[in-house]
Amino acid sequence: MLAVSLDGRLAPPAGGAAQLGGAGDRRALEEALAWADAALLGAETLRRHGSTCLIHAPDLLAARGGQGRSAQPTALVLSRSGHIPPGLPFWRQPLQRWWLQPAGRPSEHDQPAHPEPGPRPRMLPGCDRVLAFSSWVQLRSALAAEGLRRLVLLGGADLAGQLLAAEQVDELQLTLCPLLLGGPHSWLPPSLGLRLSHWQLLEQRPLGGDELLLRYLRRPVPVP
Repeated sequence: MLAVSLDGRLAPPAGGAAQLGGAGDRRALEEALAWADAALLGAETLRRHGSTCLIHAPDLLAARGGQGRSAQPTALVLSRSGHIPPGLPFWRQPLQRWWLQPAGRPSEHDQPAHPEPGPRPRMLPGCDRVLAFSSWVQLRSALAAEGLRRLVLLGGADLAGQLLAAEQVDELQLTLCPLLLGGPHSWLPPSLGLRLSHWQLLEQRPLGGDELLLRYLRRPVPVP
């Protein structure tokens, strides 16, 4: 789930935070997290924001507790390199942290933008579990076997694009915010090639502040 501008951007042309999404969007985000077993985010997104999203609403926390679930969904960090700065607030957040390590060499997007001087950081020493995987299908099967069946994707664009290209996204939840940002920072990589897919509108909900929540379910494209 993502908050995007009317022209589908996540950040201003120069990059950095766009401060998209108001109180209504925050509530919708926490509702999705309360539903989820785990929240998935890429290493670069984590490095930029410093932390993952938490549930704060008392009623949602009480509902998870009443179901015998942990207060927060497990945080799943996708990284080949494992280079996450040890001083981030993420490491002090009250949740389970799993490192998802895809096969292959780290890309330029999975390296620190400004490497810290001195010895190279240890590889995610604060994580509770490490899962290596070779395909998205294999990863989802492994997570399901661990009881993590309901996943929320928190970003970023490259990760969203990979999962969409692999047809591993079942539902889109977008908050349209009343801004036009321009620039290259779309919620999907510009060069991404996708198979033709059809999305069925499940919900449209005004969130206040001229923001609109849209939920779509992926539907198979009929074969002619």
